[in-house]
Amino acid sequence: MRLVFMGTPEFSLPSLETLVRAGYAIETVVTGPDKPRGRGRESAPTPVKVAALSHGIPLLQPASTRDPAFAEALRERAPELIVVVAFRILPPSIIALPSRGAFNLHASLLPRYRGAAPINWALINGERRTGVTTFFLEEKVDTGEIIHQREVPIEDDDDAGSLHDRLAAVGAELVLETVRSIEAGNPPRRLQDPSRATPAPKIFREHCVIPWEQPAEEIRNLIRGLAPHPGAFTLHRGAVMKLFRGVVELSRTGLAPGEIHSSEEQLLVGTGSTALSVIELQQEGRRRMEVREFLRGYRFAPGDRFSSGPVDG
Repeated sequence: MRLVFMGTPEFSLPSLETLVRAGYAIETVVTGPDKPRGRGRESAPTPVKVAALSHGIPLLQPASTRDPAFAEALRERAPELIVVVAFRILPPSIIALPSRGAFNLHASLLPRYRGAAPINWALINGERRTGVTTFFLEEKVDTGEIIHQREVPIEDDDDAGSLHDRLAAVGAELVLETVRSIEAGNPPRRLQDPSRATPAPKIFREHCVIPWEQPAEEIRNLIRGLAPHPGAFTLHRGAVMKLFRGVVELSRTGLAPGEIHSSEEQLLVGTGSTALSVIELQQEGRRRMEVREFLRGYRFAPGDRFSSGPVDG
């Protein structure tokens, strides 16, 4: 079966590697263009491009999926199946090309958390379980018929980084199962129930501001849902501080929202309910630190508060 694989970031890698190990001959890998990355802003390949080159798989890197030259290049390869894992939205003309269809791996239990950031929003909303779904692509994003799903529990110490890695690994297994189902000619098809759909929109800077007037548990979920990237943040003396881990301090309720109480080993912040104990954070322009190390070099004054804004940029 002639496969075309489409993907760009780290999340795509386990799926690509799993298909290669399973012996599938991938005709072409489609990934994003090289982009400036890192402090030097030097042009760098996508993670998927690096993997494809290591396996000697031909590459396409279209600037736009609507480019007629890209469609023609795919048409020449006559794919039977297109496998999509963390790539861009495809136009109907591309979806219709393969004889056996095109399917996508999505990091949620669809129809819940349709959109660009399902891992983040599942954590932000305090979910206790999530999962991965493969589904046939349709023109409307994340709405196609479900092929396979697998549930994954969300652990209490998960953040977006750890959950991302676990879902990528489980998703790779599901991608292989899906390819085999389609190859056998009998893939399951189940319509999504639109009444159960929930959104998972792209994360913007305004989503990352910590609202200290909210309950401590909701703030903790926001912090872990945005860690390690892009990072939930607050302001202190006009400078940005990113918070990466925190725990709810049930015994401390006397602090006003944003009010800081610090000692040599602990940093407590008031919320709309009880206090939040900060475990890991990063001062603007410095590296990420455990709170004890941070407090050895940074002092808070009595009456100091963290602020939620205004925030520019």
